[in-house]
Amino acid sequence: MFQFTCRGRRSFASTLALSVVALSALGSPVLAAGKTITAVMHSDLRVLDPIFTSAYISRDHGYMVYDTLIATDSNFKIQPQMADWKISDDKLTYTFTLRDGLKWHDGTPVTAEDCVASLKRWAAVDGMGQQMMTFTAGIEATDPKTITLKLKEPYALVLDSIGKPSSRVAFMMPKRLAETPVDKQIPEQIGSGPFKFVQGEFQPGVKSIYVKNTDYVPRKEPASWTAGGKVVKVDRVEWITMPDSQTALNALQSGDVDFMENLALDMLPTIEADKGLKVDILNKFGFQTGARMNFLHPPFDNVKVRRAAFLAMKQKDVLDALIGNPKFYKTCAAAFICDTPFATDVGGETLAKGGDMAAARKALAESGYDGTPVVLMAPGDVLTLKAQPIIVAQQLRDAGFKVDFQATDWQTVVSRRASMKPPKEGGWNMFITNWVSADASNPISNVAVGGQGKTGGWFGWAEDAKVEQLKDAFVHAASLDDQKKIAAEIQKEAYDQVLYIPLGQFQIPSAWRKSISGVIDGPATPVFWNMDKSE
Repeated sequence: MFQFTCRGRRSFASTLALSVVALSALGSPVLAAGKTITAVMHSDLRVLDPIFTSAYISRDHGYMVYDTLIATDSNFKIQPQMADWKISDDKLTYTFTLRDGLKWHDGTPVTAEDCVASLKRWAAVDGMGQQMMTFTAGIEATDPKTITLKLKEPYALVLDSIGKPSSRVAFMMPKRLAETPVDKQIPEQIGSGPFKFVQGEFQPGVKSIYVKNTDYVPRKEPASWTAGGKVVKVDRVEWITMPDSQTALNALQSGDVDFMENLALDMLPTIEADKGLKVDILNKFGFQTGARMNFLHPPFDNVKVRRAAFLAMKQKDVLDALIGNPKFYKTCAAAFICDTPFATDVGGETLAKGGDMAAARKALAESGYDGTPVVLMAPGDVLTLKAQPIIVAQQLRDAGFKVDFQATDWQTVVSRRASMKPPKEGGWNMFITNWVSADASNPISNVAVGGQGKTGGWFGWAEDAKVEQLKDAFVHAASLDDQKKIAAEIQKEAYDQVLYIPLGQFQIPSAWRKSISGVIDGPATPVFWNMDKSE
């Protein structure tokens, strides 16, 4: 059975319960010298701004180039990273003090003003950041090394928000970059993180190159998830784009590639028989996959049509096509992840029992649906996103929808889903995505159940005042039991209005050559600090 486990640690559920009460474009291309790790990531990298998008490949790029004020360790505890902090006795003032010696990749010192601008840009688009800002009276740099955040009333999730490990992470960048409007990408890749991005060697669709930041001073604590000492033990990391899994596996076996992030499960026997390779699941808590609709344009601007699509979904069919082996997947009607404090089937009864096609056809016939084609974006270059659109398209057709299945690559989806234009003008009606389970585990971090509309809402731009009111009640709740009740109400409203359709949960293994050591697990993997390579 598929289980969220973490060896030697407290359970995911109990921990969540506790957490709730270059060398940039500055010079010529860098020659490959010394130790180089070559990796095939889950996706090609095209969007370089990790605040502009919630795509995980951009998050992974962010961890290479940028750093965070605070971070999450393997016990789900927030730890100092770029800064230490103090909290006033009345819980209204958080004071972050930057550690000594922090420098941007262009050699200039990191200042509190840089970090204030970075926090504001992040908080404008991240779900947890947005919620935090509703409690915030102001954030300012009180001296070159001190960031002061003042609240209007106590808010228990300040540190959890700023230190969260995944989705849109609160990466720090120079003020001149952080002042870029959130609807535009930053023009340069200048961070203070453990690697420098080599702009001169960047070839979208081919490769992304990073070199060791020799000026980076890691913390002294052992590396743990995104916290601790980010000690870089190699000189260079190359991300090579190989959309075909078999080609990537051949390269891994031949030694042309050192690390492969996502494996097709039918490859496991081959890999396990190869004495030169190691395989493991780095993200033990897995992923949730799900469908998101566009609420601005027909046909999904009609809740009755959305409801018909919801009723048509059968998670097992999706997961069988995506994963195949039940050992690595589970059907789950919980918007906030099964086996967590906020897990419930409320509102998702058809998801739990495996869909209801007869009810879907009846609902669609009664909805007024006029045959408007559903433009479904279908990336074919990402192993963990290829199967879902194919199955979902067929389920929609079986319910009576017309489907315009548009094959593309994932980075095109990442760019196109930001467009509010009608489908006929390059917009869209539906896409499928995956969430790290930790990103979807409560009503504040799970942006798919938000209702902010065009102002700060996630792609699709659902507007739902009731959900927003319930989220506000959730963060003001006095106890975990109260939060559970409110979370169930949020899920019911989200499913009634069909803000999002969870399609199940899964795990996916990674593989690397045994010459690679120091691979860290966690919900934001892979990271390339602490990794070493023997000759």
